[in-house]
Amino acid sequence: MSELPAIRPSRRAAIAAGATIATACGAVGEESVVKGKAEHVISVWLGGGMAQVDTFDPKRKGDPKTKKPGCYYNTISTAVDGVNLSEHLSGLAPLMDRVTAVRTVNHGTIDEHAAATNRMHTGRPISGTVQYPSLGSMVAHQRGAISENAPPYVLVGYPNVTRGPGFLGNSAGYLYLTDTSQGPAGLSRPQGISEARQQRREKFLALLRNGQPVRPHPRRRAYEETTERALRLSGPEFGKVFELETESADLRNAYGGEFGQRCLLARRLVQRGVRFIEVSHNLNFLNGAGWDVHNEGILNQHRLIQELDSAVSTLITDLERVRLLDRTLIVITTEFGRPSGFDSKGGRAHQGSAFTCVLAGGGLQHLGAYGQTDELGKKIVADPVSVPDFFATVLATVGVDPGKHVYDGDRPVPLTDRGKPIRALFS
Repeated sequence: MSELPAIRPSRRAAIAAGATIATACGAVGEESVVKGKAEHVISVWLGGGMAQVDTFDPKRKGDPKTKKPGCYYNTISTAVDGVNLSEHLSGLAPLMDRVTAVRTVNHGTIDEHAAATNRMHTGRPISGTVQYPSLGSMVAHQRGAISENAPPYVLVGYPNVTRGPGFLGNSAGYLYLTDTSQGPAGLSRPQGISEARQQRREKFLALLRNGQPVRPHPRRRAYEETTERALRLSGPEFGKVFELETESADLRNAYGGEFGQRCLLARRLVQRGVRFIEVSHNLNFLNGAGWDVHNEGILNQHRLIQELDSAVSTLITDLERVRLLDRTLIVITTEFGRPSGFDSKGGRAHQGSAFTCVLAGGGLQHLGAYGQTDELGKKIVADPVSVPDFFATVLATVGVDPGKHVYDGDRPVPLTDRGKPIRALFS
C-alpha cells in the first residue's frame, strides 16, 4: 500500500493550537478569571508624570531648600481610615470610599516620556516588529460601542500613535477632538454643503458601491464601514452630545475650566453609548510645565492638583447622580511618578519603579488605597502591581478576559502580557 500523504496544518492553526494548549496548561491550579460588570471607561491621562508623593501617596513633609526628601504639601485624612491624601485633593478626600489609589504600579521602562507614555497606553515596551494596540482600542475591539449611533472610542486630546489601534486596525481606532467648544472637526460638514447636497453625494456613493464585487477586499470593507459610521455620526443627533451649554451653569462651574469641561463631556459621551473615553490633562499648563515638574515647575504644581481634584470629584458625584458610577470605571494614569527628593532648583526627577494610578467607580470593591511603598515612596513594600496587572484589572472590570488572544496577522497576541487583575477589588 502506498503511504498516505502527511497532513500539514497551516501556520496559523499550529500557532493557535499551541497558544490554546499553553493557556490551558497555564490555567491548571490557577484561580478562575474574574469579570466585572462595568460598561464604560473614562481614562484621565496626566501627561508628564504625576508626583505620587504630592498627591495620592503622601509621605513625610520635605523641604526643597535643604533638599530634605518628602512631599511638598501637608496631608489630610479621607473617608477611609488610614488613607491620607495631599491637602490639595480635598474634593476627593470624602469620596475615597468610591476610589482606590493603586500605589505600587511599576515598570522598568527607561524614565523618558515617549517610551513610558507608550508603555502606559499599550501595556508593553515598544517593539520593532509589533505595533501593539492601546488600552482604549482593546476595549473598543472587544466590547464595541453600546449604540450604533456612537463611536466605541473617543479621545479628548491630541491624536498620537500610542493611543491608536495598532494591529487591530481602524475599526478599533478613535474619534478625537481637542476643544470642547465644538465637536470633532472631522465630523463637521464643510461650509457650503447643504443638507440636499449632502444627500445627493450619499446617493452617488451608494451607486458606486452597488457596482463593486459582492465580497470586497477586507481593507476596502473596513474603509467602507468607517465611512458609514462617520456619516451616521456627522448628523445632528450625535452632535448634540457636544452642546455642553445645555448643562446647568452650576454644574459646569463645579467641573471647572477646560479640563473640567472635558470630564463633563466624557460623562455625556458615556450617556450617548461611547465605550471608552480618554481625557487628556496635559494641554493647559497652569504652572508652565504641566505634570513634568522639574525645577521651578513645581512651584505652581498645586494648581494642577486642584484642577484635577475639582474635575474628578465632580465627575464621580455627577456619574453617581445619573446612576452611572457603578457602570463606569474612572481611571487616572500617568507615564511614571516622581522621587521624593528634589533637584537643584527644587523640582523632581522621574521614577518608574513605584508610582500611583487611580481607579474609581466601575462597581469595584474599593479600598481607598492598595499597595504600600516605603517611607519615601521609592520602593515597593507590599502588593506590587505591574503595568500588565493594572491593564488586566481595567479589562476585567469591563468584562474582558485579559488573557484572551487577538491576532496580528497569523500571530496570536494576548491582550496583556500575563497580567493578573487585582482580586481584592472584585467582590
